[in-house]
Amino acid sequence: MSTGPEQTFDYLVPDELVGEILPGRRVYVPLGRSNRRVMAYCVAVERKEHGRRKLKFVLSALDQQTLLSSQMLKMTQWMAEYYLASWGQVLDAVIPAAVRGNAGTREVTLLSVPQEVAMRIANIKLPEKQHQVLATLAASSKPMTPGDLADKCRCTQAPISGLRKKKLITSEVRRVSHAHFDDIDIEREPVKTLNEIQASALKTILAQVNAPQPKPILLHGVTGSGKTEVYIQAIQHVIDQGKQAIVLVPEISLTPQTKQRFASRFDRIAVLHSHMSDVERHWQWKRIASGIVNVVVGARSAVFAPTPQLGMIILDEEHDSSFKQDSVPRYHAREVAAKRAEYERIPLILGTATPSLETFYRAQQGEYELISMPHRIGNRPLPAVRTVDMRYDKTTSFRGAISRQLYHSMKRTLEQDGQIILLLNRRGHSTHIQCPACGHLVECPHCEIPLTHHITDGSTVCHYCDYRSSAPRVCPVPTCRYTGIRFSGIGTQKLEQEVKSKFGSYPIIRMDSDTMKKPGSHEAALERFRNREVKILVGTQMIAKGLDFPNVTLVGVINADTALHFPDVRAGERTFQLITQVAGRTGRGDLGGEVLVQTLSPDHPAIEAATRHDYALFAERELPFRRDFQMTPFAHMVRIIARGPSQPAVELFMQQISEELARFSQEQGGEISQQGPAPAPIEKLRGNYRYHLLLHSFDRLLMRAAVLRCREKVAVPDEVLWIADVDPIDMM
Repeated sequence: MSTGPEQTFDYLVPDELVGEILPGRRVYVPLGRSNRRVMAYCVAVERKEHGRRKLKFVLSALDQQTLLSSQMLKMTQWMAEYYLASWGQVLDAVIPAAVRGNAGTREVTLLSVPQEVAMRIANIKLPEKQHQVLATLAASSKPMTPGDLADKCRCTQAPISGLRKKKLITSEVRRVSHAHFDDIDIEREPVKTLNEIQASALKTILAQVNAPQPKPILLHGVTGSGKTEVYIQAIQHVIDQGKQAIVLVPEISLTPQTKQRFASRFDRIAVLHSHMSDVERHWQWKRIASGIVNVVVGARSAVFAPTPQLGMIILDEEHDSSFKQDSVPRYHAREVAAKRAEYERIPLILGTATPSLETFYRAQQGEYELISMPHRIGNRPLPAVRTVDMRYDKTTSFRGAISRQLYHSMKRTLEQDGQIILLLNRRGHSTHIQCPACGHLVECPHCEIPLTHHITDGSTVCHYCDYRSSAPRVCPVPTCRYTGIRFSGIGTQKLEQEVKSKFGSYPIIRMDSDTMKKPGSHEAALERFRNREVKILVGTQMIAKGLDFPNVTLVGVINADTALHFPDVRAGERTFQLITQVAGRTGRGDLGGEVLVQTLSPDHPAIEAATRHDYALFAERELPFRRDFQMTPFAHMVRIIARGPSQPAVELFMQQISEELARFSQEQGGEISQQGPAPAPIEKLRGNYRYHLLLHSFDRLLMRAAVLRCREKVAVPDEVLWIADVDPIDMM
């Protein structure tokens, strides 16, 4: 069960349900003293003695088909243990609500003629119309609904009802699908010839495909090195063996370009993404489970696709943080994919230009096989990356988001008919609204973080809880009311305004979550840019990944420091990845490319390594720091977060958690390091105060046992909620 008790229970299977109650299906069972009817998952069926225990019977079967294979059940059990979630919660996450709710189906009554009746139809005396109905139904190759049968025999329901009363026709109620969607119809592309490095990478992958116990592979290839073609040819090999493949990409990268690339090479693909309707999701699930689909392309949850003959899993852009789920169960698709690949004995390919340090370290230790693709297709050079020092210079009067160097590069690029991408990972117009007279900062009343000014509708918005209000014209403080309130900080809206003021004669488009709300808007914007109708593309991180536009010859990173100084162990790693990824959008054609990175921290190791396209240098500097402070990938980490409307209650509860953890660690003779408890970086969110505690240990099982001990021993005050996030990604 997804709610209620976390342990499994034994029930007896009635004789009439033997064969219907199977592992991986849902059932109805009586629970508790009141025997209330609840839905549950059947995880095992076995014959065994149950001693003197009085067991209850299963009430009925809910599913007519198995939803989870034995390997998937095993994987969900591992997920529950690893991510400190109940098994029921994991099962609900793995099987989409659309499937559990049978979206796109309806219950129908199906009629058929029993075999013993069909054998003696000629000898049964019946009215003429009833005889016609019985003969028609007996001759049908499949059961018929009462409506279809009446239409076929051109009669009313009366003769059909008469036959049912005489028990010459049997009926059953079955749920059937009425949904259908057209397959993707895209012109096929021919197989591309691999260069020497690509061919070597493919050979290594195919060796693992044929290995009895394949090892995960890190495909570390610079942007533009041709990783996708290697994936496609490896998938074709798997399909030729009669198997299926799952390709996982970040949701933000699930663009028409990605879909088209796979659809142009494979006949039967399914695409799973967050904007699908429940009916379409259920339809795709059934197609995948039937084995019709060769390739499943999707975001994080596609790792659970019910492929009956899985032969390979590919995780593209494996470093991307969107592969981590932010609600229970807080799984990471990379770890789940690795476990599924292990259980199914198939290869897992992790592809990226900027590996996560966890993956890179495992490759260093020999757990993963490392394939390097250090050169671009056609030996095209990586773009030259230069930093622009944005620290205040009293000798210049140049102001705005675009530096003098970037302005001149943009001017030159446009004159040469090139295209430009400008990245700023802050949406809105102004990121701070403050009164210079009294110092008042306009904050969200529910979250206590600065509101962002959106100029398009004159509103101020909290990007965490979506609180909205009108932008103030004067200071909101009653005793001040100063009219010169200051709007400062730069978001994509303000950047767009500045670009239009400087390059207004050139077509510009902005891509962020404010402009890309309508279905299809993302695709339409990229199509315009691909067709060179738009010269300048301004956007947030959604434009940093996976896009391939040969005419882009300049990329400008407006502020490389947006995430650099967050209180997060991965701040430097994320900055390095973002700069490297967006730099990879240029220089993909014959025209070459240039990247300008505007920063207040030009000497920061992450920015310095990114400007040199030197991942090895970044890892060499970052890993010793992680080791010294017992951080991932050397130690296991769990982040405990508590929230509630009363700040003292939350703080006291977290102190009790900390003390219980220390007590347990001492009892067990193990070591669990603690950072905190302390207020979370965003201390108040949606009206709740938040405290967090970061745990590090080289012993994962000890840390897990310690958290479970806290669940058992520490009383949780009313209105306080707490979670344990295993392998945390978000530290805010």
